[in-house]
Amino acid sequence: MKLFVRSSLVLIFCLLIAVAGQSQQPNGQTEKIAVNALDQGTPLPHFWEQMFGSGQAILALRDSYRKDLRLTKENTEMRYVRFHDIFGDQVGVYTPDRDDKGAPAAYNFTYVDQIYDGLLAEGVRPFVELSFMPQALAEKPTDPSIIYVPNRAPPKDYAVWDDMIEQFARHLVSRYGIDEVSQWYFEVWNEPDYGFPDEYPKQATYYKLYDHTARALKKADPRLRVGGPATSSANWVTRFLKYTHENQIPIDFVATHIYGDGTANLIDDAGGAPGDPVPPGQRAVPRNQLVCADVAKVHKEIEESATPHLPFILSEFNASWMTKSEILDTVYMGPWMADTVRQCDGNVDMMSYWTFSDVFEEEGVARNPFHGGFGLIATGNIPKPSFNAFALLHKLGDTRLHSDSESSLVTRRKDGTLVIALWNYAEPAAKPDPSEPSKTFELAFAGIPKNAVARVSRLDETHGNVLVAYDAMGKPSWPTREQTAQLQAAAKLAPPERMSLSNGRLKIEVPPRGLVLLEVH
Repeated sequence: MKLFVRSSLVLIFCLLIAVAGQSQQPNGQTEKIAVNALDQGTPLPHFWEQMFGSGQAILALRDSYRKDLRLTKENTEMRYVRFHDIFGDQVGVYTPDRDDKGAPAAYNFTYVDQIYDGLLAEGVRPFVELSFMPQALAEKPTDPSIIYVPNRAPPKDYAVWDDMIEQFARHLVSRYGIDEVSQWYFEVWNEPDYGFPDEYPKQATYYKLYDHTARALKKADPRLRVGGPATSSANWVTRFLKYTHENQIPIDFVATHIYGDGTANLIDDAGGAPGDPVPPGQRAVPRNQLVCADVAKVHKEIEESATPHLPFILSEFNASWMTKSEILDTVYMGPWMADTVRQCDGNVDMMSYWTFSDVFEEEGVARNPFHGGFGLIATGNIPKPSFNAFALLHKLGDTRLHSDSESSLVTRRKDGTLVIALWNYAEPAAKPDPSEPSKTFELAFAGIPKNAVARVSRLDETHGNVLVAYDAMGKPSWPTREQTAQLQAAAKLAPPERMSLSNGRLKIEVPPRGLVLLEVH
């Protein structure tokens, strides 16, 4: 009998421990956030949504591209678009043959005008990536049988390259006016740290190319803005700034690229030899921290350079540089994007998400709408969850208020509305695990009526997630027009819920990989 009682007591004690452990919610899944509406705060320019990348230049002539551009512009603060290969042979700028009368016809700006006219008609300016090399001007040709392989070789004649750049710039100024074109950006090349053919010393080749290009642009008009080094993985910034300063080469902004895969380049490769394939100072960083870790590194490098006031533009970024559907097509992108905004705030002037559209053919023509493409919008003008993440974050205010939580952004609009993003970050998953815990946020407000109303918008597995409808219709590779219309409708965010504060408090639950936006009046 005593043994039974003792055993029972032990069992009860173990049950109490288990229940107590469950009530605490593992991994800190309850967060309390104090929101002071009277906090002075700090400016929050919407640096993450003012510029977007896209594929090669010729795609900008397509109706599908322009539809996606228009939809993105309507839902974000989109101001600039960047794409590759404005000098690619399909655009036809460099044609070293002769016209009908036998006169030299070196440059042809017909498609250039149509491309830039189309952007400007939508209220979007070009961020001009000066790339790649026309085949006829390249020191080394590429294989023309492959669907899209840009020529990354340097020019065989720098005098011709210089003239082409100068005449290209003069044409733009003549067509659009210097007051307009001086608001554009001109970025020299794309990822020269690995893009040049192997037989060329990468850094020395880029320095020469940048020097010639920057001077040719400024010869056309000194008000044109030029920058670089446009490297991958935040490479070369320290040495590049030192080189441009010591050689008095024009530079108006710093640009580089960072993706969430792999390792962070936490120190510059200033100690290595030019062209080193793996710079020192790398270490593994979680996907939701890597981009902003390198952003902070570049920000510091600019501050410590001889040109500390240069703007910093992250001209490509995303959670992955690989086409991974479980990342780029899913609701994972909601928390990832919100956390990236939180961490990068204050360290970068503008970030260009790669890309706004899956009208994109670097890896060939897409075989189904949700193939892990980089775009916010899938083939068929179908918004992905990542698009909805940008649409929600677009609603944030322009003043950031204090918050101790690393899963929130607390902001205020000019009209006094509080706008709060809350998220439950979890690693990407091809199939959600039902045992993953939700996160509960308990918010206590000060400086607003205790019975204020909150409008609650959600992005998660069952809200704003087009993949649910796509899976239900059997994942067709080529949806019919009727199915495409159904997917477009299913992709939309639901109307906001209305929740009233109770004595100045609000409790809200967010599922794994969920993003919630509160608008509190």
